Amino acid sequence: MNGDTEPTGLTGTARARGRNPVGGHIPVAGGLVRTGLPYARRMGAETVQVFVANPRGWATPAGVARQDEEFRAACAEEDLPVWVHAPYLINFGSHTPATVELSVESMRHSLRRGRAIGALGVVVHTGSATGGRPRREALAQVHERLLPLLDELTRDDDPWLLLEPTAGQGASLCSLVEDLGPYFEALEHHPKLGVCLDTCHVFAAGHDLAETGGMKRTLDELVSVVGEGRLRLIHANDSKEAVGAHRDRHENIGSGHIGADPFAELFTHPATEGVSLTIETPGGPEGHAADVARLKELRAAAAC
Repeated sequence: MNGDTEPTGLTGTARARGRNPVGGHIPVAGGLVRTGLPYARRMGAETVQVFVANPRGWATPAGVARQDEEFRAACAEEDLPVWVHAPYLINFGSHTPATVELSVESMRHSLRRGRAIGALGVVVHTGSATGGRPRREALAQVHERLLPLLDELTRDDDPWLLLEPTAGQGASLCSLVEDLGPYFEALEHHPKLGVCLDTCHVFAAGHDLAETGGMKRTLDELVSVVGEGRLRLIHANDSKEAVGAHRDRHENIGSGHIGADPFAELFTHPATEGVSLTIETPGGPEGHAADVARLKELRAAAAC
């Protein structure tokens, strides 16, 4: 056999993984390496997402340099792309000054910790216009307070900042794909600005992914709104609720209202080339391993 040529079966598998690594969110209480990596291996993950702070708090804990480097090196050795999810409390559209100030510090912390552990991107929910304020005022505040953080991303190893549209609860600033347009304009289409598309969120917001061709239409619209190359991560989650319910309730792949077939389209659309898929589904280690395996089966079928 030619030393430069892989066996045919391995070539197809490697190509499929390279196009779309599949993995999930991993727990890190007890240590990124000690707890997180064994969980990732048990899940069969090819990519991982982590929190670097309490997702429901404002604390900004300093990392341990030795542990960060050990995790970064291990992920590089195992070819595991890493992503960070910023705390849920962050809201740059808030009418409360204290919340905005805390959002700035929390976001800066997540970006810096993301760089320290080798993360490719940091995901943040797009927030809402609270206090009955007009949407344009909230977006002006996004421009004023979030754009400077993007401008701090000047190093080659700085992560992307990935906007994750929400399910459309309350006065959401961004839930439908079309809402990303004004948000990107507020952030001047910064070169480090990207998108994390959560399938459960966009389904709950009103994009009928379960309808024939629904996933393709949604991805086509995303490219039309934000441009090519901005989709960097997909949260692959089925939905416990019907389309347009505006409720963020994740379900295991194929067990919810979206169903398995639309997820197969994620492995063939041009916009998803090179994009990682991470699950945030219920079920603990066994359920997560089953969802990762299901997505890998859909990926393999799509590659045939």
